[in-house]
Amino acid sequence: QELTFLSKQEILLAYKRFSELLPKEERENACSRRVPKSLFLTLPELRANPFQHRICHVFSTSEAGDDSMSFEDFLNMLSVFSDSATFDIKSHYAFRIFDFDNDGTLDRKDLEKLVNCLTGQGEESQLSSMEMEQLIQNILEESDIDKDGTINLSEFQHVVSRSPDFASSFKIVL
Repeated sequence: QELTFLSKQEILLAYKRFSELLPKEERENACSRRVPKSLFLTLPELRANPFQHRICHVFSTSEAGDDSMSFEDFLNMLSVFSDSATFDIKSHYAFRIFDFDNDGTLDRKDLEKLVNCLTGQGEESQLSSMEMEQLIQNILEESDIDKDGTINLSEFQHVVSRSPDFASSFKIVL
C-alpha cells in the first residue's frame, strides 16, 4: 500500500481480479504467477482501450518479452491509472505508452500511430495522408518547443499540463 497510490481495498480487489485470470489450480499462488497478455486483454477495462497493447508492453516486466504481467506489474499499472496518482507519474507513463518505438521521443512515426489508435484503423475513420500530415504538423507546432522535430518528455508534460481533463481521463477503475 505504501508503494502505490491504492487503498487496501483497491489492492484486495486487484488481487481478486488478477487471480481470476489464472486457471483454478494456479490461483493459490497468484502472487508468484504471470498472466499472459492475451488474458489481460480480456479485462473490460483494457478491452476497449485503443492503447491496450502498449499499456501491457509498458507495464510488463517480463524478461521473455511476451508482455505477460505479474501481480506487481498489474498493481503498478492500476496505481498509475488511479485517481490518486500524481500528474508527473501519469504524464510520464502516458508518454511511454505513446512512444511506440521506445526511443525516448515522440517523432512523426509515433504521432502517426497515436492518431491511428485514436481515430481507428477502419476505412471510414482513417485520415488521408494529407490530413495526417497536417495534423502531425499542427501537433509539432504546438508541442515541439525546441523545434527539433520531436516531442520529448518535458515538452509532452508541458502540453498535457494545459489539458484540464488529462488526469481524469488517464485512469482505469476496477
